[in-house]
Amino acid sequence: MSAITKSAPKAPGQAKDFMPINGTDYIELYVSNAKQAAHFYKSAMGFQSLAYAGLETGLKDRESYVVVQDKIRLVLTSPLKSGTKIGQHIDRHGDGVKVVALWVDDATYAYETAMERGARSYFSPQEEGDEHGRVIRSGIYTYGEVVHIFVERKNYEGVFLPGFRSWETHYSPAPVGLKYVDHMVGNVGLGRMNYWVDFYEKVMGFNQIISFDDKDISTKYTALMSKVMSSGNGRIKFPINEPAPGIKKSQVEEYLDFYEGEGVQHIAVATDDIIATVTELRDRGIEFLRVPDNYYDTLLDRVGKIEEDIEPLRDLGILVDRDDEGYLLQIFTKTVQARPTMFFEIIQRKGAKSFGKGNFKALFEALEREQELRGTL
Repeated sequence: MSAITKSAPKAPGQAKDFMPINGTDYIELYVSNAKQAAHFYKSAMGFQSLAYAGLETGLKDRESYVVVQDKIRLVLTSPLKSGTKIGQHIDRHGDGVKVVALWVDDATYAYETAMERGARSYFSPQEEGDEHGRVIRSGIYTYGEVVHIFVERKNYEGVFLPGFRSWETHYSPAPVGLKYVDHMVGNVGLGRMNYWVDFYEKVMGFNQIISFDDKDISTKYTALMSKVMSSGNGRIKFPINEPAPGIKKSQVEEYLDFYEGEGVQHIAVATDDIIATVTELRDRGIEFLRVPDNYYDTLLDRVGKIEEDIEPLRDLGILVDRDDEGYLLQIFTKTVQARPTMFFEIIQRKGAKSFGKGNFKALFEALEREQELRGTL
């Protein structure tokens, strides 16, 4: 691996979108047992084996399993020894997202531009290679201990990244219809939301597309505030939440307490058929939050005509909301690790570009019921 020091020329048309991002390249989670986590994501969520790095590939301190479903790549990484930075991260936070990697055409330009605009360096541009070609990566810090790694892979034909080998296994459950990362939500401390909104605007050229205050996102007991940041081309969306004063402890406060800091609250993944996807996920053991059954009694009055039958939505607990562009269907899993921190959202968009504002109250009441069971409300 060698450092890259030369500046890359700015491409035409970047004055407006000065940091074009092609999409989410991968998400890396630090987990206590990568082999078991990979089995969970394969068996329960329909991911497929893709790549591996560890002792057999020359690593001595960690191992990583990469699983894939359509355009979604998850890297599950665990330490092999005590006293490592990865182990310290897990000891503090539990299992959670460390890296949100962004696919770019020029990782050197992205890094240098971010640094010029005030980013804090995770690592400077590095070139990595093997017999399949070369990859350039660079990284910056964002909220908490989460980092963005810029990945330039236009000269690489390997299975994942240099240092990884193909991971082949006879155990390969069928996919469940997950397509791509729709958005990723970060939870930050009280008074920190606007700081990170400014960061994404100034450092990475994102735009604020939606804002929710405690009047939009509140129940009898708890509240939070959120702003949604989007990359210039709209392919990356990062809602950022912070707690708001309430009678009891909100879901964001619970997250911050148990994660012991700021981090990724949930990953929203898209499907083209949410009824089929959620049915399969439920059959494989994934547990979902449930809203009260009377939510569906007035559903059509609130959202208007939809293509789906109400009964399958009621049976599965799928929520519906509409905006000026169309409607969406969404559902949220319960947390997927021991601590009440990270979870997944399954979403199908039928024109809608919003995030389900009409479902917030019902959803957060469902979350409060889970918090009450845990004794953390």
